[in-house]
Amino acid sequence: MTQAIHEKPKVADLFLACLLARNLQTEQNLVDQLFNSSEKRLARILLLLAHFNENGTSDTLIPNISQEALAEMVGTTRSRVNVFMNKFRTSGFINYGKEGIEVRKSLLSVVLSD
Repeated sequence: MTQAIHEKPKVADLFLACLLARNLQTEQNLVDQLFNSSEKRLARILLLLAHFNENGTSDTLIPNISQEALAEMVGTTRSRVNVFMNKFRTSGFINYGKEGIEVRKSLLSVVLSD
């Protein structure tokens, strides 16, 4: 890799871009962990998994994922994720069934509140 970076400027540019993007994502995750509640972090994770973008569109359907996996991503317990998922479902922000989790645009209000 070192040799490719030295000999091919395009490889170096691509590697640097990937490295900076990953660093930015790590910083965003740290800020999210430090300053946001578990509920907001879960909402953010669900929006990211649904590929929610700036245009307000999303893929809306996340394939089935366990609450344990979501808890690990959020940094909380499965039981807290269960409480928040039920809250999101009763509020109409998500719907889940056999196909997966349907994420609605209105979930963004949880992330943007406060």
